[in-house]
Amino acid sequence: MNTAINLSVVIPVYNEQDVLQALFDRLYPALDALNLRYEIVFVNDGSRDKSAAMLADQFGLRPDVTRVVLFNGNFGQHRAILAGFEHSRGERVVTLDADLQNPPEDIQLLLAEMDKGHDYVGSIRRQRNDSMWRHLASRAMNRLREKLTRIKMTDQGCMMRAYSRRIIDTINQCNELHTFIPALAYQFAQHPTEVVVGHEERFAGESKYSLYSLIRLNFDLMTGFSIVPLQWFSLMGMAVSAGSGILVAYLILRRLIIGPEEGGLFTLFAIAFFLIGIALFGIGLLGEYIGRIYQEVRSRPRYVIQAVLEQKEKQA
Repeated sequence: MNTAINLSVVIPVYNEQDVLQALFDRLYPALDALNLRYEIVFVNDGSRDKSAAMLADQFGLRPDVTRVVLFNGNFGQHRAILAGFEHSRGERVVTLDADLQNPPEDIQLLLAEMDKGHDYVGSIRRQRNDSMWRHLASRAMNRLREKLTRIKMTDQGCMMRAYSRRIIDTINQCNELHTFIPALAYQFAQHPTEVVVGHEERFAGESKYSLYSLIRLNFDLMTGFSIVPLQWFSLMGMAVSAGSGILVAYLILRRLIIGPEEGGLFTLFAIAFFLIGIALFGIGLLGEYIGRIYQEVRSRPRYVIQAVLEQKEKQA
């Protein structure tokens, strides 16, 4: 009898008490219909509502296919997914948000692409229901990310993705604190692809990603996978230095030929403020890289697990 688990579904949960029951009602029937041996790994990321209790109750109802990892604090979505990866046992792993914006019924679409030989399947939301500013900001960041990292993802904001066991095992060997999982998997993939999936309005509650969180996430993506921003500022510094040298030579020649002149003070102020702004931004960017080095060398754990709810395997 083959006891291998074919599919693991990893779901990070943070303050989702209003949507969890609806998620249970749709997720389990969708996976049962696949006729595969599966498990669902919920990772409670320090929820302050009743999410942990609801997950424990669901584990009691379906302990054969349910595992619950409980953090003792809030460590972030990507670290929760990494914990789910480490506790997953499936030959294929699918990540899914708990907010039901991506229908669980579309998991079969990702698995169908993996059946064709792909080891990593990204997703593209068919119809985004986000606000206009968020849609435009996401598109702009996608283009910037592709230029900086050479990683091509049509829709980086959609976390419904499928990974082969080889990629999961490789990701589990990585120990960095700050990362972007879809981009990390793309680097390890040999035959990646993308598939269009549904996108519904959030079932209940509010998005856990504020504007600040999105900015921080994109900083993790840019600085974690490329040093191109630093190289750009090096080139910009060289260009500014060359331009400054030309300007100084011009002013000296002008003074020798025409003589001293008055005026132009505010122009000089404007140029000075512009250059100071560039310098401060470059120092801030350099600080982002140094800050990440500082956090990595301390070697602190990425997360702390309070408990794991799982059914013990029977010994042969």
